[in-house]
Amino acid sequence: MQETIPHWLSKQADLAPDKTAIEIEDGYCLTFKELEYKSKGFARKLARLKITKGTHVGILSTNEIPMIIAIHALSYLGAVGVLLNTRLTPEEINFQLKDAEVSIVLTADHLKENSKGIKAETIHSFSEIDELEEKEVRLCTELNLAETFTIIYTSGTTSFPKGVIHTYGNHWWSAVGSALNLGIHSDDKWLMPLPLFHVSGLSTLIKSVMYGMPIYLLEKFNERTVHHAIMNKGITIVSVVTVMVQRLMSFLGDKKYPESLRCLLLGGGPAPKPLLEKAAERNIPVFQSYGMTETASQIVTLSPDNALKKIGSAGKALFPAQVKIMEPGEDSIGEIHVKGPMVTAGYFKNEEANQQAFNSGWLATGDLGYLDEAGFLYVSDRRKDLIISGGENIYPSEIESVLSGMEQIKEAGVTSKADETWGQVPVAFIVKNSEVTEDEIWTFARKRLAKYKLPKEIHFIDHLPRNASNKLIRSRLKL
Repeated sequence: MQETIPHWLSKQADLAPDKTAIEIEDGYCLTFKELEYKSKGFARKLARLKITKGTHVGILSTNEIPMIIAIHALSYLGAVGVLLNTRLTPEEINFQLKDAEVSIVLTADHLKENSKGIKAETIHSFSEIDELEEKEVRLCTELNLAETFTIIYTSGTTSFPKGVIHTYGNHWWSAVGSALNLGIHSDDKWLMPLPLFHVSGLSTLIKSVMYGMPIYLLEKFNERTVHHAIMNKGITIVSVVTVMVQRLMSFLGDKKYPESLRCLLLGGGPAPKPLLEKAAERNIPVFQSYGMTETASQIVTLSPDNALKKIGSAGKALFPAQVKIMEPGEDSIGEIHVKGPMVTAGYFKNEEANQQAFNSGWLATGDLGYLDEAGFLYVSDRRKDLIISGGENIYPSEIESVLSGMEQIKEAGVTSKADETWGQVPVAFIVKNSEVTEDEIWTFARKRLAKYKLPKEIHFIDHLPRNASNKLIRSRLKL
């Protein structure tokens, strides 16, 4: 028996037609009824291009309302949205288009000129679609939770990117799990500075519709803009990564955020403990979480009750999910495995990757971590980033966390270097807040790290390499 629900946007437009769905920086707003009307109209125009149920459509756009309309429009046609990272090269995008069997690409107007190197049968800007006449076509009134809605590619830092399939059910259960943990307040407004083409941004878009909650959409992160919105726009939740928290706290200075801000939802990898402690001291509600593209965003998150008690932990598995540690070592650290209805059913037409990643419904994440005696998850690092030096396991994030606690250091990134004696040794890359010497950094680190964990080299750089979600890409830290 197929499990179906009413189309979530149409349902919300019926329940709360005049409630704000989207707000942008200049004050422009769309209600749920207006969003439904525009999305259905866009869907009928897409039907002119013979986009039907099951058609794979690429979307290449920065955060803007036409992108949101396009995503919802595809759901009314039963088509599949393949969300493309705007920071990729044409060659990288072409790999994904071919792999995902995409024939048509929709782009933001300002990206159309830069799409000439993209190989697709047809490429249309959002405004070009708007100029088409609507075609009389039957739109979906229900959503089958088992059907594919979106495909998002993994970053591909260790191999070719893999297309992660997200069903309507994956998105549904992700939203349900988050709501059961964070709760839904009548005055909630979720600020989204992360890209919608990443799962964290997309999942918030879906939550907005399911919760009847407005999102405050930014094209990109800017600490001044986000600070102003938190202070003046009634923002209650903000999705962030570590570097965003660092910049917001620096910009905040001695001021305080209003009590209406109830959650900075932190993803994108382990955060430096000194940063979390500083936030706790200032009553800034940072909730660490753990998730990935394969889990349709967060799958483990701290609850409001534990945000200040379990600093450094990602929390416990959300209500519909499970987490376990496989093959833990003497330090209790092993590979994190997760299971739940928000976890992808697999990678698109990649049976080899599916066999490697899945076992009896459990997903091997490739991340390392441990569970404490109360069942709280602590994420140590990516398995691929682990440094093995003289038989000892060294976690770059631990060293980064220590170094980030030094006032003169703005950011730190740690990677490995081949060593004839030890096999590998850690090397640190430092972005300075103020003047600091290598000797001062080593003196600071020696008091806080075992000798074998000390960086053998320190390099000063202007900025750390990050992807579109501001995650640190350690593989690009070059000597």
